[in-house]
Amino acid sequence: MTYKVGWFSTGRGKGSRDLLTAVYKKIQQGTLQTEISFVFSNREPEEAPGSDQFLKLVRDYGIPLVNFSSRKFLPEKKRLSREEWRLLYDREVMRLLKGFEQDICILAGYMLVVGSEMCRKYDMINLHPAAPGGPAGTWQEVIWQLIETEAESTGVMMHLVTPELDKGPTVAYCTFSLRGEPFDTHWKEIKGMSVEDIKSQQGEDNALFKLIRQRGVIREHPLVLSTIDAFSQGSVRIQGERVVDKDGRPIAGYDLTEEIDRLLK
Repeated sequence: MTYKVGWFSTGRGKGSRDLLTAVYKKIQQGTLQTEISFVFSNREPEEAPGSDQFLKLVRDYGIPLVNFSSRKFLPEKKRLSREEWRLLYDREVMRLLKGFEQDICILAGYMLVVGSEMCRKYDMINLHPAAPGGPAGTWQEVIWQLIETEAESTGVMMHLVTPELDKGPTVAYCTFSLRGEPFDTHWKEIKGMSVEDIKSQQGEDNALFKLIRQRGVIREHPLVLSTIDAFSQGSVRIQGERVVDKDGRPIAGYDLTEEIDRLLK
């Protein structure tokens, strides 16, 4: 029986398209024994150029696509609390997805926080651009926090989705050092500068910022592919709010650092 994946993405940029493409190609090649049951996006056509490209890609691949704009949902939402709005939006999403089958849902560039009701309904895992215990937030926020704290290392992880942002149990992860060349040179270039100084003078064009991002991005595809493969093979499962191995024993997440480093050589 084919393992079925539901895919959630806002589809804002090239990274979202490339990640979906990497998984789709592995499925087509037969090296990933799974099927993308549907793609859900909280963007509709003509809302943004990036998401339009993502939606076209999904259609070109022939994957069932479900759209529901979070921007247009309840224009009077300002009168609701964030939690109330999220609950109403998630309920409408779940209604739209009724009838689709999925063993696991993957959030890859999905820019909304999922509420508790949806977390209980679906087993969901999220791609997050930091190592376990690392900064929360968007990839930009993560990198700025790493620079501000002069972090020694970082990574990429897949974690179980919970209502608490980026804090669910780790499913799989890899790490990499932020020291050694060329990192050391770039750390020296910003010595004595505050993050606010770097943001105002260089922003995301800063060499250290770009290098951290580049080293993280190249690990995202193999991490997602390896995680999906582990689920499809039954090596890892979600049991309630726990991540367990094939024998049902709780695990703290698979460390795939060595495997991914080998793939990148």
